[in-house]
Order: sequence, then structure tokens, then C-alpha cells
Amino acid sequence: MGALPNIIPVSDLRQNAANVLKQVIESDEPVFITQRGRTAGVIQSPKSYAKTEHDRRLLEMLLKGEQDIAKDKLVEMDVVFKKAGNILKKG
Repeated sequence: MGALPNIIPVSDLRQNAANVLKQVIESDEPVFITQRGRTAGVIQSPKSYAKTEHDRRLLEMLLKGEQDIAKDKLVEMDVVFKKAGNILKKG
């Protein structure tokens, strides 16, 4: 994301939705939508959304691994690498 996030009021989105979507897709940067001066939503490109979801799944795996370690529930390293490799291939 750039230094400053792109923020527009919902009224601008209503008047210019096609151009806002074009900007989101071309820049691959999210646009924050405000309503009454507060953030009400975020629009992001499908590519950006897919990357966010991919990263979230990897972070969940890391968290689960830390929790398993804390419970002395260990898994062979080759099993871990195989699962991680499958997720990375999908991303």
C-alpha cells in the first residue's frame, strides 16, 4: 500500500463506481469508503483479496503450529513441508 491510503466518501462511490473500480484494479491498492466521516468499507481487487486470503491461511498455520508445540503435539518435518508446499502452490 502507498504512503497514504485512498479514501473516498460513499457519495463519490455512488456517482463514480465504474472509475473507482477501474482505479482499484489498475493500482491493486484498496480504496477505503467513508460514510459520515467514518470508515464504512474497503474495496480491493480480486488479486489483492486472493493474496490477503493466502497470507491469512499461512499465518493461521503458523499459529496452529505454535499452539501444537505448546501442547507437545509434534508433527514430522516432512509432513509440515508437504502441507506448506501445497498451500504455496495454490497461492
